[in-house]
Amino acid sequence: MNIQTSLNINQKLEILSDAAKYDVACTSSGIDRKGTKGHLGNSCATGICHSFSADGRCISLLKVLFSNECIYDCKYCLNRRSNDKVRTTFTPEELCSITMEFYKRNYIEGLFLSSGIVNSPDFTMELIYQTLYLLRNKYHFRGYIHAKAVPGAHPDLIQKTGYLADRMSVNIELPTKESLQALAPNKTHDKILKPMSQIQQNIVNSRLALGKSFSFERHHGNRYLPNSIFTNTKHQQIETPTYPLKVQTTSQLPIDSSTIPSFVPAGQSTQMIVGATPENDYELLKVTQTLYQKFDLKRVFFSAYIPLNEDSLLPSLDTTPPLLREHRLYQADWLLRYYGFHAEDLLSPEKPNFNILLDPKCEWALRHLELFPVEITTASYAQLLKVPGIGNKSALRIVQTRKNTTLDFSILKRLGVVLKRAQYFLTCHGKMLYSMPIEENFITRQLTADQKETSWKLEHPQTYHQLSLFDDHFLDLPPTIEDTHKSVLGQL
Repeated sequence: MNIQTSLNINQKLEILSDAAKYDVACTSSGIDRKGTKGHLGNSCATGICHSFSADGRCISLLKVLFSNECIYDCKYCLNRRSNDKVRTTFTPEELCSITMEFYKRNYIEGLFLSSGIVNSPDFTMELIYQTLYLLRNKYHFRGYIHAKAVPGAHPDLIQKTGYLADRMSVNIELPTKESLQALAPNKTHDKILKPMSQIQQNIVNSRLALGKSFSFERHHGNRYLPNSIFTNTKHQQIETPTYPLKVQTTSQLPIDSSTIPSFVPAGQSTQMIVGATPENDYELLKVTQTLYQKFDLKRVFFSAYIPLNEDSLLPSLDTTPPLLREHRLYQADWLLRYYGFHAEDLLSPEKPNFNILLDPKCEWALRHLELFPVEITTASYAQLLKVPGIGNKSALRIVQTRKNTTLDFSILKRLGVVLKRAQYFLTCHGKMLYSMPIEENFITRQLTADQKETSWKLEHPQTYHQLSLFDDHFLDLPPTIEDTHKSVLGQL
């Protein structure tokens, strides 16, 4: 390990922003907070993803590590202890100064802060807390902040940080205990899930303290269908909090004493690495579903494994990152959260992986042709969501429009229905768009013919370049197909 103590702040920024590019667990803020007199910045719920790098990642956050020093030796990590790299660490004041200067110049709208484990989890979490405390108190920064909770850190440190951050995340990294033990022997699922549970419980307590109901229907609004994974009653049990909501003190929190603090108001997220270990898509999706149900996560992010280190337990260095597999998992993730699907609906032990040439919804529909075609003029909202080519917005528009208008296929197209896929699965007043057989092989040939070129380009990108604050700002290239797909389908 090559630790440098003489680096200037720009050199530190270049090293530590580059070291953070492999963590994809950040997205738009999901929270509104207006600016107030005497404070700087605000946060917008509609998102802070205004600019994208060549690989589709959002770069409007200052995404940086506090330190790339690490006492752990995770085999898949570029910053692992055994790698011979230049190591450096910010001071809290340095990171605050950079954040404020970038914000004032309109380079960023918020901060995404993670870190290697310096000395110990407690020491690292304390540094993150000090940075956020200074930003909120000394610099009066009210912009969006996403901070990592360090597994193994003391619960009090995580709790104090949660009052200052908008969103927190704990990366589960790998879906099974066996894989985590093999590739990251210093980490365990128990250590990772403990802060997840703490954050979830304190979010519950914070909402109750603010007088807000935490029933699933009111907490999630009307986004989720009655039969969605979030209404599975066996996972709705909210246990007695292990980490009770403490009364803040003026030395701990940047909150006026007459107000009740809000804990991680934008919720928590996590990340799983895809392709470093032999788990199939069904196992990944089952773990994803359980995380949503048990910890009420806002997002589970998937990160296609990029070979960085040579090890007998890892894919070879010439292995192509499984971008298309990552893409299918993100599509399936949306089906779990917004379309009423369960992991068991999409995959099974007998059929454990997605077809790379078909999106998961089309693949499910082809296995359940007995449910189709759906009559567009009478189908319920939930039935419409099952039709490939019909999304949440277009399904709602159909339900609203057909009350006063006689629907036809031209109107459906204007309402946002993708007829290229939907035409095989619906009728309008008893008629299909074209006369065709409702037969699996026929429809499969038609759908895969449309997607082969796109799928090939996703699986074989000309380059795979990760985010860099120093390289990607000035690209003149237009967005790639991969960029478009990831942004439209909610990966970012």
